Amino acid sequence: MVVTAELPSNSRAPTTTLQGWRSFVTSVAPGIDMPDSAALTALGASGREHYDEQRISYHSELVTVETSTVRSITNQGRLLMMLNQREISARRGMVVSGPWASGKTTAIKLLGKTHELLIRRKYPDQDRIPVVYITTPPKGSPRKLASEFANFLGLPQRPRQNVTDIADAVCQVLTNAGTDLVIVDEIHNLNLATSAGEDMSDHLKYFTEHMPATFVYAGINVENSGLFTGLRGRQISARSVLMTTGPFPLTEEWDALVATLENGLRLHEHAPNTLTAQAQYLHHRTGGSISSLSHLIRQAAIMAILTGTEKIDRDLLGTINLDHAAETVSPRPRKS
Repeated sequence: MVVTAELPSNSRAPTTTLQGWRSFVTSVAPGIDMPDSAALTALGASGREHYDEQRISYHSELVTVETSTVRSITNQGRLLMMLNQREISARRGMVVSGPWASGKTTAIKLLGKTHELLIRRKYPDQDRIPVVYITTPPKGSPRKLASEFANFLGLPQRPRQNVTDIADAVCQVLTNAGTDLVIVDEIHNLNLATSAGEDMSDHLKYFTEHMPATFVYAGINVENSGLFTGLRGRQISARSVLMTTGPFPLTEEWDALVATLENGLRLHEHAPNTLTAQAQYLHHRTGGSISSLSHLIRQAAIMAILTGTEKIDRDLLGTINLDHAAETVSPRPRKS
């Protein structure tokens, strides 16, 4: 019998807004203490319900796993910002490319978070905006792109305001605010094979030349999406370092990723090393995707709380529905 729990109301603002980004930067890894059996019994029905809701909230996020890929992207991004600090134009950027759910967004956001925390420590009394995070609008236009920047900053926009006015206002605010890292996600939405894509690419170049910032882009398999084709694509290619993400092979690092997630569990009946012993099975189920692995373990942990089993085993893992991509790569056996 599954016990229902109310959905939490503490939703977060999106990181594509300044408020949401700053909330993300200041967020810390969740934590929760586990009472012993006597203290757990003493909680009573209402106390136990509240405790379980706290654990569900905790497992919905669990822990952020810092992989070798994340470290490489963070280090490369930091090096580029150091390289660009004296450049007047033609600053070097970075493109992060890989298949879906391969950790691209996690990596670039952690790069941004690391940099902003560093700047806050360096300039504690200054109200800076060190990092901007936006997504490339689908079927976009120069105006939509400029609006993404303006929306991040909360700048007012008039219906008849032309795109140059919006862009100039954005560049002025960000230059005055000391912005030195701009992250543009979903860059595969920029299609250079269309006139709209060419216009948006030109406008993005306008931003790179009018702000003293390092630009980092991320998208799905951008090498094959046309981002580097044509005159504009070759220019992007000549100014960008390409970093790739992908599924993790079944190695010691995969075992360590599983162990990190398992050590973060807060389940009363879960035997230690149960999941690490199932590392090969977990790799097969997820295709080596860190995103799918996190989804699988977090959902299984919540199910273990709701059903009262308080543990994750092979049987429970087999009942969890993963993302369609993972299920397509490694479909589960049909139930008889």
